[in-house]
Amino acid sequence: MPTEGTAPIPTNTLSTVAPTDAAQPPELPEEATAPPPAAAGPVSAKNLPAPAKLGTGWKTYVDPGGAEEGFIGNQAWTRRREAHQAAFEALPVGCGNPLPTSSLPVPKHALQGAYRTGAGKPATVLVLRFADAGLASEYYRGYQTRMTACGDKGNLQVKQLWSSTDAVASVRAYVEAEAFVEVSTLKGSTVALLAQASTTPDAQAAWARSVVPAMQAVIDSP
Repeated sequence: MPTEGTAPIPTNTLSTVAPTDAAQPPELPEEATAPPPAAAGPVSAKNLPAPAKLGTGWKTYVDPGGAEEGFIGNQAWTRRREAHQAAFEALPVGCGNPLPTSSLPVPKHALQGAYRTGAGKPATVLVLRFADAGLASEYYRGYQTRMTACGDKGNLQVKQLWSSTDAVASVRAYVEAEAFVEVSTLKGSTVALLAQASTTPDAQAAWARSVVPAMQAVIDSP
């Protein structure tokens, strides 16, 4: 009981239930109080394509992180991501068209690798490992549906370069910002998203096709 002249202090109670919808933002952002591990459960650098497989002159990049980036560098080119946060942030935001509101499954593990292209541009590969292939396929379909629905009239503009049964290449560009060529693919219980900054994104459809086998060869390895 509060004493006379004092008032009870309200508390904010966070849910103890594991998140189930990657289409909704997490209650708390990823912690940035310590360097993240270089692996995420069974997912490690072995599940990311070697830079030489992605293009001439590509290299891995040790991102130092910082306050603006929202994480502390771990002196490695890979870092574990909070799985819910990573899956949510991969979705398009700022589109001119309304997006689907259906829920999406949350992966069990998420690992991000940093690269530099032969032209010195930043690139990343995000690997999302789900509990089973059905959940991975559900997230992949929901991701693609949102990317297709985004359109080219909002702050974020998305244009598809090509699509196949298990891979899609798109250009994602924010107004007055550098464009990114994105290659998304599905293999087993894993979804992988490659994003490369580019000044000539429309000319990279063939490159995008060329990297899919390298991604699919490793992303779902145990």
